[in-house]
Amino acid sequence: MVDPITWKEDRVLLIDQTRLPAEEVFVEIATYQDMAQAIKTMIVRGAPAIGVAAAYGIYLGAREIQTGDRGEFLSRLDEIAQLLGSTRPTAVNLFWALDRMLKTARETALGVEHLKEVLLETAKTIHAEDLQTCKAIGDCGLSVLPANPDKLNILTHCNAGALATAGYGTALGVVRSAWSAGRLTRVFADETRPRLQGAKLTAWECVREGIPVTLISDGMAAHCMQRGMIHAVVVGADRIASNGDTANKIGTYHLAIAAKAHNIPFFVAAPLSTIDFKLASGAEIPIEERDPAEIYQVGETRLTPVGVEFYNPAFDVTPAAYIAAIITEFGAFAPADLNQLREKQAV
Repeated sequence: MVDPITWKEDRVLLIDQTRLPAEEVFVEIATYQDMAQAIKTMIVRGAPAIGVAAAYGIYLGAREIQTGDRGEFLSRLDEIAQLLGSTRPTAVNLFWALDRMLKTARETALGVEHLKEVLLETAKTIHAEDLQTCKAIGDCGLSVLPANPDKLNILTHCNAGALATAGYGTALGVVRSAWSAGRLTRVFADETRPRLQGAKLTAWECVREGIPVTLISDGMAAHCMQRGMIHAVVVGADRIASNGDTANKIGTYHLAIAAKAHNIPFFVAAPLSTIDFKLASGAEIPIEERDPAEIYQVGETRLTPVGVEFYNPAFDVTPAAYIAAIITEFGAFAPADLNQLREKQAV
């Protein structure tokens, strides 16, 4: 597995996901402004990975604050968090990590310089916890995957793997655990237009680890289901409302509809931190819209005629009724049962 985020001496190393699979290049991040830009431009992406990156971003910003006054320090830290929080509005792990870092700062009764050290250790803890959380998600996923056939073909969408987390994956964490347990035959990966995270990132991870993978275009999924080629669908999530409605990469919703039509279980794999209990339903989840150039050109080549209008939402919301279970580090839950986890998130 690749380590998409690494703390090294006094800076963060991020694998530049915009340059995969052609080049495996790491970017050095030494300021919170650079971290905000890396999140916004998708050098780092995937809700859990964004949360880890943002936690380090808070520390990078904290160490730049030149004051010994605690009140002034906390005020400036809030401003840094606001900048980091403005980068990707849909991914709730971003805000969860920022809130945890700010809460640590407010509740730690130390001088400013010692407080900065505590913030770095908290960011490292968030990083380590995410890796363990994803491994637990992978193991919990084994309990709900179909028992028949013994060898499964799993379809996934976008990239919810090592690159999208601290290094193991949510949806691909389930895939990895199934592969290790000898229960997986093949991964089918949607290419995931318009940024092709399935084609570029999921396929790259699978090939790197020797997991058999077949790439299909987004429009082929229902056909493959109809042919009996898919036994389960497992996707990640960027935000889950308290009723189980789930925001994930655009194209997830129609995949869930197709799975329902073919009696194929559709699973969401995500850490508890991705559940936003403040939201009653998916209608309240903010949906990021991105640059239309992602649709109309590849590299410098324009694909569409001038004069066409564009709509480029980065995410869609899958209603809870289409989701068989939400797989967390605490087990797999039917969407209607998510409230059982509310107290655990408050701890």
